[in-house]
Amino acid sequence: TISSNHWMMAWTGLEINTLAIIPLISKSHHPRATEAAIKYFLVQAAASTLLLFSSTINAWHTGQWDISQLTQPTASILLTTAISMKLGLVPFHFWFPEVLQGTSPITALLLSTMMKLPPITILMMTTHSLNPTLLTTLAILSAALGGWMGLNQTQLRKILAFSSISHLGWITIIMAYDPKLTLLAFYLYCLTTIPIFLTINTTKTLKLTTMMTSWTKTPAMNAALMLTLLSLAGLPPLTGFLPKWLIIQELTKQEMTFTATI
Repeated sequence: TISSNHWMMAWTGLEINTLAIIPLISKSHHPRATEAAIKYFLVQAAASTLLLFSSTINAWHTGQWDISQLTQPTASILLTTAISMKLGLVPFHFWFPEVLQGTSPITALLLSTMMKLPPITILMMTTHSLNPTLLTTLAILSAALGGWMGLNQTQLRKILAFSSISHLGWITIIMAYDPKLTLLAFYLYCLTTIPIFLTINTTKTLKLTTMMTSWTKTPAMNAALMLTLLSLAGLPPLTGFLPKWLIIQELTKQEMTFTATI
């Protein structure tokens, strides 16, 4: 998907990606895992259908299947919807916490990091053709609601899912103005998320209550986890603060002070 310029190849790559992760989601054969796999499949299939429909409409109007030649407005809106569904941006985010909750921490890690890369790449390749207002609205809603909805959770995987939604909002909002900063934000998000999921997997901590009592067993790991979580939250002077600061700075430069304030 990342290396393709043809819509059909990009779509095929996304489909292979989806079909490869489904067995990993349902690996435990637990009813919750099976439910998560079905939810994931249905959402991704719907998103892939929209993406294919979008590219077909565009090809019908322009006569070419090149990803960079997305000029048809309807196709542009459909593509934005499809990628938002694949990424889990608000308001297409409902599947993501449920799927993460139903699977193992390692699979949840893959879903939160590597599985986001192909849709983000497609979004970056087509961002000049997409509606900036729609993209900004989705990004603001994701950043705001992701953080807000995570406050009410006790399950760590759900909290991290909402954190992922919030970070995707930050990543998406700057895409049209500075693609390099988008990649930096995504890489740093992955860099901070990976240790968190690995720690959760090692300590078998799945709830906040368990996490509070696990510090007696592994104090060093818990201290590192706390710092990583603070970094993910964007607390200065930790790593996670840098992309958020740069994004706000870039938005201010683009005279989007209101958006930056939100």
